Amino acid sequence: MNILAIETSCDDTSAAVIVNGEVQSNVIATQKVHEQYGGVVPEMASRAHIQNIVPVVAVALNNAQLSIEEVEAVAFTQSPGLIGSLLVGAGFAKAFAQARKLPLIAVHHMQAHVLAHFIAEPKPSFPFLCLTVSGGHTQLVLCKSHLDMELIGESIDDAAGEAYDKTAKMLGLPYPGGPLIDKYAAEGNPHRFAFPISSLPNYQFTFSGLKTSVLYFLQKQKKENPDFVAENLNDICASVQHTIIEILLLKLKKAAKDLGVQHIGIAGGVSANSGLRKAVLALGEKNGWQVYIPDFQYCTDNAAMIAITAHYKQLAGQYADLGTTPSARATWHHE
Repeated sequence: MNILAIETSCDDTSAAVIVNGEVQSNVIATQKVHEQYGGVVPEMASRAHIQNIVPVVAVALNNAQLSIEEVEAVAFTQSPGLIGSLLVGAGFAKAFAQARKLPLIAVHHMQAHVLAHFIAEPKPSFPFLCLTVSGGHTQLVLCKSHLDMELIGESIDDAAGEAYDKTAKMLGLPYPGGPLIDKYAAEGNPHRFAFPISSLPNYQFTFSGLKTSVLYFLQKQKKENPDFVAENLNDICASVQHTIIEILLLKLKKAAKDLGVQHIGIAGGVSANSGLRKAVLALGEKNGWQVYIPDFQYCTDNAAMIAITAHYKQLAGQYADLGTTPSARATWHHE
């Protein structure tokens, strides 16, 4: 089946085409307007999606050498995300499907991040444990099949990506700051400054304590030396990144051991972080895991991951109707 997939959960407008389970195109329009505000402005994101969605879909179809008439189903991100952004993608998908009397497939954004591992080889075997880390979510998901997933742990407050971005803001770095912290951390000493590694029962995460610790640390140091951040930027970034990664890997290691799972993956925007990728690969080698990390283009928000999820939902006959509404925050559930 030829499926057109739409992703508009936040500030990236993306469209992809998948044909018989093989992604043929994946086009992403990134919105630059938010940089001057230090974060995503929901109203501006919605307006940019409206401007971008038609040309992005046109390029995706063209790159896949597929005409509008050859599209056999339409998929879209239903949840979670910014409600205004989600409504643009859902409205477009519904209109497209209704106009051509095509089946509609609604996709959970976080489930799609996990299934990004199945876009290209090598693909994980089940059971598969995935650490999904993004700006809005930090989750541990046990995957029993493509559509049978169990959320076993998540952050009770800030997401790991949020901890990166808020730290970057405290350091005076431009938005988005996460990639910059990763860049500077590569040149720094991760053991120069110590920050608390918070621990909760089971597989839950917390990053609010780390954020507060960094804030107080910087306030104290800058009071003594106004140039402290500039003089120690690499070491600060390396130390904060080391702490975030330690918090993540502590729970990943525990879950893998408790559940006896050897196939491990990371997904979401923060899985593009070079420090995290190296740390997971090293931990995998130490523990005898098979580690899977998607290509960079499938880590951040993209429609290819929506497309591969739609492929498996189509095979299972899981379709949506025109009354399906987007949701900013949807509860994780078994399919």
